[in-house]
Formats: sequence, C-alpha cells, structure tokens
Amino acid sequence: MKSKKNNVTQPWTRWWWMGSAVDSINLKRNLIDLKKVGFGGVEIAPIYGVKGEEQNFIDFLSPKWLRMLDYTIFIADSLNMQVDLTLGTGWPYGGPQVTTEFAATSLKTKTYTINEGQSLAKHILLKEGEENSTEQLKYLLAYGNKGTYLNLTHLLKDNYINWKAKREDFTIYAIFIGKTGQKVKRAAPGGDGFTLDHFSKDALNTYLKPFTNALNGYEGKIRAVFNDSFEVYGSNFTPDFFDNFMKYRGYDLKMYLPLLLSKEYNEISNRVKSDYRETISDLLLFDFNRPWTTWAHDKGYKSRLQAHGSPGNLIDLYASADIPESETFGAMPYDIPGLRREKEDSRPGDADPVMIKFSSSAAHISGKPLTSSETFTWLRDHFKTAVSQCKPEVEDLFINGVNHVFLHGTTYSPQRAQWPGWKFYASVNFNSNLAPTGDHKELLSYITNCQSFLQAGRPDNDILLYWPVYDVWNSHLGASLSYPFKIHSLKEWLYDTSFYKSAKSLMESGYGLDFISDAFIKEAKFENGAIVLPGGSYKSLIIPDCQYMPLVTLEKLIALKKEGASIIFKNLPTSVPGFNDYKTQNARFSQLMEVNKALINPIEKLELNLSKANVFPEKLMNTGLKYIRRDIDGDKTYYLINHTSTEVNKFVPINGRYQEVYIIDPNTLVNGRAKIKKEKSLTWVKVQMKPGESLVLSTKKGVSNRDWEYYKVIGQPYEIFGDWNLTFLKGGPTLPQNNKISVLGSWTELSKKAESFSGSAKYEIAFDNPDLEVEHWLLNLGDVRESAKVWINDIYVGALWANPFAISVGPLKRGKNTITLEVTNLPANRIRKKELMGEEWKVFYEINMVNMNYKKFDATKWQPMPSGLLGPVTLTPIKINKTTFKH
Repeated sequence: MKSKKNNVTQPWTRWWWMGSAVDSINLKRNLIDLKKVGFGGVEIAPIYGVKGEEQNFIDFLSPKWLRMLDYTIFIADSLNMQVDLTLGTGWPYGGPQVTTEFAATSLKTKTYTINEGQSLAKHILLKEGEENSTEQLKYLLAYGNKGTYLNLTHLLKDNYINWKAKREDFTIYAIFIGKTGQKVKRAAPGGDGFTLDHFSKDALNTYLKPFTNALNGYEGKIRAVFNDSFEVYGSNFTPDFFDNFMKYRGYDLKMYLPLLLSKEYNEISNRVKSDYRETISDLLLFDFNRPWTTWAHDKGYKSRLQAHGSPGNLIDLYASADIPESETFGAMPYDIPGLRREKEDSRPGDADPVMIKFSSSAAHISGKPLTSSETFTWLRDHFKTAVSQCKPEVEDLFINGVNHVFLHGTTYSPQRAQWPGWKFYASVNFNSNLAPTGDHKELLSYITNCQSFLQAGRPDNDILLYWPVYDVWNSHLGASLSYPFKIHSLKEWLYDTSFYKSAKSLMESGYGLDFISDAFIKEAKFENGAIVLPGGSYKSLIIPDCQYMPLVTLEKLIALKKEGASIIFKNLPTSVPGFNDYKTQNARFSQLMEVNKALINPIEKLELNLSKANVFPEKLMNTGLKYIRRDIDGDKTYYLINHTSTEVNKFVPINGRYQEVYIIDPNTLVNGRAKIKKEKSLTWVKVQMKPGESLVLSTKKGVSNRDWEYYKVIGQPYEIFGDWNLTFLKGGPTLPQNNKISVLGSWTELSKKAESFSGSAKYEIAFDNPDLEVEHWLLNLGDVRESAKVWINDIYVGALWANPFAISVGPLKRGKNTITLEVTNLPANRIRKKELMGEEWKVFYEINMVNMNYKKFDATKWQPMPSGLLGPVTLTPIKINKTTFKH
C-alpha cells in the first residue's frame, strides 16, 4: 500500500453497512462521494438490513464479506482514505461465536434461613423446578448468627445438599453464575448472538479467534479497530471473579458476602462494595481492554475505544487504547444570535465539558496524539439539522481536547435506493444525496482546518486534577454491585462532586487542566521542576475535596511534594478506601498525615498557590471567549471561539511575551500579523470576533508576511431593496416555477411545489452602489435557510454556512452591481411531502426509523420549514486598516 498523507486531520465518519448489502460499484461510488466532500476515512459498522434486500445480504466475516472489505480498503487507499473496523456488528461486542459460557454474566443469589438443629435437604436451584436453567451454582456459603462462616460447596452432589445446622442459626447463600441473556443490539446478518463477558480474558480470546483467522493478511491495512461505549446491561460478574478478587484485593470475598449484598448504608458494607467495583474495573482493564489493544497491535492496527458507560476508572480505561473516544448526544444551548434552536426539533444535549475531558485527559497524560469523538448524534430530528447548528457543537469538542471527530454518521446507500436512500435510525445523516450543493463540504473543510491546528505540537495544560474515584466507589450507589459511569446520567455520579465543581471552576477561570487517576500518579516523576507523565509535564497537581485515597497514592504525593513538586490539597482525605486491613492502613495514613501536616496543609487561596508554581490563568476567558492552547516547540497556538451573544472587538491577553502573534481564520485560512501590546508577562492581541466566529492565534514566527486586516464600521447599513430573480436549480421532488420577488421570505409560501422542495435556488438582484466613497463593504444576508454561496458582480467571494451570515465583499462598481446567491435548504420539506403522499421510505429492519425521542417517525405532523433567503440583506460600509504594525 502506498504511503498515506495526513488524512486524520480530516473528519471521518461511521459508515453503516445495512445488512452488509454492499457491492463493488456502489462501494466505489460511495467512497468517492465521501472523499469529494472532505472525509479522510470511514469506520465500517455492519448493522441491520433493508426490507426487500434480503437476497443481497452478506453474512459478517463470510468470504464474500471479506472480499467487500478488501475492495473497500483498496478503493479507500487509492483515494488516500483509510478504514477503521468495528470488531463485531451493532453493539456491544458479541456474536455467534459467543457461547453461553462466555456470554455476559451477572451475580445471582438465593438465600435460605435454617434454624439451629434444622436441616437443609434439597436441590439448590435459582428458580424452583428449573433444573436445566442456564445459571450455574458456584458456591453454597453459610453464615451463622454467632459469626461462624462455612463453605458448604464441597458437600454438594449434583447441586443437592443435606446439611444440618449446629449450635447456631444460619443464613445460607447460594451463589450462581447467571447470564444476562443480552444479545447484540442492531446486529447485522451473521452477527447475531450473545453479548460478550467483558471481564474475562478467556472470553475475549475466544471472541477474537474468528477475527484473527478472517483478518489474516489484513495486517496494517486497517488503521484501527473500534469498540463502542460500554452498554452491557446488568453484567457485574464473571465465573472466576472470586479468585480474581482475592488476587487484586487480598482477601476472600466469600467470607463477607452478606456485607456485599447488604442493602443498608453503612461504612463496612460500602467498603466491601468499593472493593467489588474496583475489581470489576481491574478486570475490564487488564482482562479486556489491554489484551484487546495488544491483539490489535499484533495485527498492525491501532485501537479506538469509547470507555464511557464502563463500570471502571474512566481515565485508565480510555488511556488503555491508542485513540480514546468521547461521545456527544443531543444539541446544546448557545447564545449566538440567529442560531436556531426550535424546541420541537431539538433534543437536549449532554456535551458536558468535564465529561469530554475524561477522554482527552487520558490521551494527554498517556501520550496518545489523538482524541476522537462520536459527533452530532441526535442534534435534531431527521432531515432537520443545518450545518450552522453543527458548528458550535464541534467547537465545544475542540475546546475540550478532542482533535479528530467521527461523524455519526453516513449510511452506505446504493444507486437503486430511491431518495432519500438508506438511512440509519439515529440522526444526523451526512449523505451526499441530502446535501445537493455541498454545504456539508464547507463544514468538513472547517473541521479539517481546525484539526490541523489541534493535532500539531502537544497539549499545553499546566494543571493536573485528581479524580477521586474511590469516593464514588465507596458510596452506596443504590447498593448496586458495579456502577457504569454513563455519559447520559452525569447527575447520578458526577455533578454533585467536589471534583466536578473544582474542574468547572478552574476551567471557567481560564486554567488549562487534565485529569489524573491513582495509576498515573503512581507513574509520575518530578524532573526539571515539573511533574512528568508519559504524555508530558505539568506544573501543579490539585487534590480536590475527597474522603478516600489509597495509601500508596498519598505516599507518592508526599514523596513528590518533598522533591519539590507543586501538590495542592484543597482538603485532606480522611481514609483509605476498601475493606482489607483498612484499620492498619488508616493508622499508617493518619501517621503520614501527622508527620507531613506542614507539607500537605490544605490551602485556602488556590490562585496564589498556583502562581507560586508559575501557573496563571488565561485572562482572555474574562472576555467570554473559550480557548484551548497547544505548544509547538515553545511556540503557542490558541484556538478561540466566541459563543457569546456579543462581538468581541478589543485587545485580549494571552500569557507570555511574544515578538509577534499571527491570526488565522480557520474557516478560510486567511491570515495575517496581529496588532499586539506587551505588558509584563502578557501579550495583548487585538481580535475581532462576532458571535459564532472562531480564530487561531499563533506565536510562531513567519506564519504570514502580511498584516491582519481589521475593519471598522464607518456608517449605517443599507438594506438591499428591489426585485429578486429566484431560479430553482436542483433538488426535488420537482423544480418549482421560477419567480420574481420583491419581498424576501420563505420560498415555501410561493407555491405547493415550492413548499415541498428541498434543494438549491439562485437569488439575483441588481442594485446601485449606495456610496461611491466607500472602498469596502460588509454583506450581511440576515436569516438564511440554510446556507449560501455568494457572488458579487459574477465574482465568487465565498460561502456562508454558519452564523454570522456576513462576509466582506470589498469595493463595488460605480452604478449597477449584482448580488448572486445560491441558497440551499434542508431535506425536511421534501420528506414531509413524501409521507403526505403515502410514499413509504422507512423500509428497514430492527428499529426501522424513530424520531429524536425514540417514538414513531411521522413527518406528516411537521409544518413546512422556512426555506431560502429570508433576509434582510444589507451592505454596511467598513474601513480596512492596512497599517503596518510595528512591534
């Protein structure tokens, strides 16, 4: 295979293969379409099929399926694209190779109460009369009311026991290896089967065997294998759990089973539960994630992992993969004027910046260059998401450390599929037949430009913030044995914690930070005045208010502190976690605290203590801007976004004194030398950012040989009045009649054909130059539904696809001038018309098609979406500052 260009700067997409009903002609056509709009690669995700296509279904991993995979890789390579592969179909991992033995497992128990002198003589079954149940009896344990513990397992014969209680009353616990019964969700043909036991290395190795055999010869041809978010419901056990518990926690859990299963809130039972949860985390990390990554490396692949939803330490789990991947779901609120958020069309989002940082922090501290994200899942209902609505969502990912997005997603669709083609049940769908003029291309180009900056150099965060996971594990958590840290239920385990409040406060104050776990604290070194981790160095480590901390973590923190590291305790932990020998450990814990109390005394003035470590916040946050900073051999790159309701037109400070600072527009890549002022340890940079805009600042010399063009409004806007010629260019179901309109408004009001039309139309108007003295004009299109390409006097000046819909168009001619616009709306009105006509397109198996609330999809209930140029269109006189700045 030929060498690759850096196509990871481009966005990639999850590529749903419905029924794997793919063929070479359409694979090539789909890939070419994806390449044209700006995708750098695909993640193949086999999924349920299309009704009526059964004869074209291809079983997963069959010889024919592998030929299609081979052809896909060949075509992708010829297009300088790459391919990732989900190791399975649907989600989570599972399939026909997963026997009951290795299927997802849960701990099942049954209790018997036997008084002194009574006998227990019966078959021990989880459910009476179900001798052939899939649950296997593992242990039979007796606990006396005077403290006696007896293991009766050896007395069982074919699950039958005849045992008499002596000298005490006993509660007897039967421990069963239960099976959740969960099967692969949305499985593709050939992929149906039980979900895998994720806490067993034997189960993983058995699961991987078909892939090892089938992918023989694909070494290095697939870029990465992917594992989706942990959605293994009810799984909290594995057959060898008790042996592994002894290995990792150092005591026999069977002796304390009543404490583990207790529904009461008390310290001792919570400690046992914490040990159980930590063991689940260890098994997932050491018996699944890391061996899975090792398997991938042996095949020449990288591993890409979504750790959220896992019942384990998210930082360590994310860091176990080459590419940690986050996820967002739903649409977030923004104050950007004109950014539409119709309640009836929007699903509330949960893209919390702290949650996103779990994945990027894991990448940063472990030295992984990429953090990816499953992006734009369910921003709005099907066919109703504009690229302008995608822009701030992806910008928030970038600000929090994501630098390679995977769109969710694109569905393979053959030419024989009538419009709108094959569609996956979740929005947003980025398919070429839904974007006839390529407004997707503008968004993808912007993402590519941003990622090229955000993948360069290294992260430049100063602070580490400790995540006290043991505080969560030692809490009651409804007495659940394992607890999944779900991205969609943050209020249950994150929002009310001191860690979350500390992270939010630090971020909002302008500090750059990453999160750290106990395992990575163990790896930390103090060198050259910095805390050094595999992924880089940090100036300070903050311990938020927490109750529990392992003794080894406290010992390491004190050792680092004695070496000179900046370790800041906001408060002191009070205990070690867990149950094993905790009293002895707590005595050592208290002794360490007492001996080192002057060294680890809690601080009150955090900012003062951070400044002593040469850590200073970026005060530009006081302007309302958001930022992320990267370092390239000592030079700094700032990515700035304005999600506020007001323009930022002022000097903003960045930390450090720089000879020059350059501004780059990541949308157009226009660049220039900024106007700056220096003050003590700050450099003040003049920026002009309207709501919704972003900029990149670079301190690297020689970025540009020209000055940045600042503008000043020098007059009132002129509204463009007159007759617009409206010509419908392309789209469907049919082209409406062309019109001449004098008042701008939605084209849906023009005719029934226009009401149902989705596609592109040309607006053209002639007007007189409003002021011959003005040398530069700012064109503002007002309300655009949904994107526009702009020509002035037949000269193309750019595309407007996100707020603000404004662009500098330079000078106008004397006399008559023309504005020509090509405006594209959304597919919603066309799909509404199709359903009103009774034309069925929802022809998919499984979930078929649902709306954003997972109810039946019904576009007949929609109102027509406003479409086209709503205006008003104005020209504002501006002055461009061309002065050469002296620094």
